[in-house]
Amino acid sequence: MEKMQNVEKRELKVSSKNSVSIKSLILIGVLLAAGAVLKYFVGTMINIGGVKPNFIIAMYCLGILLIKPNLYEGAIIGLLAGAISQFFPGTPYLNFLSELAGAVVMTLMIKLTIKVGNVYLTPAVSTFVSTVVSGTVFVTFLIIVLDAAIATLAAYIPIVLGTAIINTVIVQILYVPLKLALKQNDSE
Repeated sequence: MEKMQNVEKRELKVSSKNSVSIKSLILIGVLLAAGAVLKYFVGTMINIGGVKPNFIIAMYCLGILLIKPNLYEGAIIGLLAGAISQFFPGTPYLNFLSELAGAVVMTLMIKLTIKVGNVYLTPAVSTFVSTVVSGTVFVTFLIIVLDAAIATLAAYIPIVLGTAIINTVIVQILYVPLKLALKQNDSE
């Protein structure tokens, strides 16, 4: 008499992690490099009462909008932006904290859909808020590290807000053409 075996079908389930692609990494690298070059050459020419664009922040905001990383990946983008900022004059190491904070806020805000009528304003609003957060963190730690007077914060408020406005305009203008060039079709 034959013995019957109980055979079960086994399946190997492979779950793919939703991670940043090589194409996305290259895009972030190119945008951060462009931001550094623009900050060095153009940023020194555009200076209205201490207010000038921070192209590195604008480019990581634009990159985060385009590749839509998870929070961990967004934080890494912020740390990379902070590392690039070390090549420019200023207080060493503070950009690691400020760009990390700005990139994390940007990564969280891209999940929002902000529209006025048919105009998609998520790029503008999220860039503005992220730049303000980055600038505020930078100035706060500048005061802590250098033991500066609180009045320093008041002096920096117009600079941070002005930079945020300029970055907002840059990102809002560049977002749609870059999205089209990358052939991204999503529900915006």
